[in-house]
Amino acid sequence: MGFQFVFLIPILGICVGLVAVIGGTIVRPWLAHKERRMQLEATMVAEKAAQYAAQSERLEQRVRVLERIITDRGVDLSHEIEQLRDTPLN
Repeated sequence: MGFQFVFLIPILGICVGLVAVIGGTIVRPWLAHKERRMQLEATMVAEKAAQYAAQSERLEQRVRVLERIITDRGVDLSHEIEQLRDTPLN
C-alpha cells in the first residue's frame, strides 16, 4: 500500500500541473472570446432597440398628424387632400 501511494503523489502533481496549463492556455482565452462575443451581441441588441424606438416615434408622429387632420378639420379634409395631390413630390 505504501509503495503505490508513493507513485500516486507525483502522478497527481503532474495532473494538477497539466490542468493548470490547459486552463491557462485554452480555457482562459476561450472564456475571453465568449465574453467579447456576448458584449458584441449586447451592443447589436441595443442598436436594434434604438432603431425600433426611433421607428415607433416616427409612426406615432404620423398618427398624431392624421388624427389632428381628421378631428380638427373634417370639413376641409377633401380640400387639403386635393391640394396635396396638386403639389409635386420632390
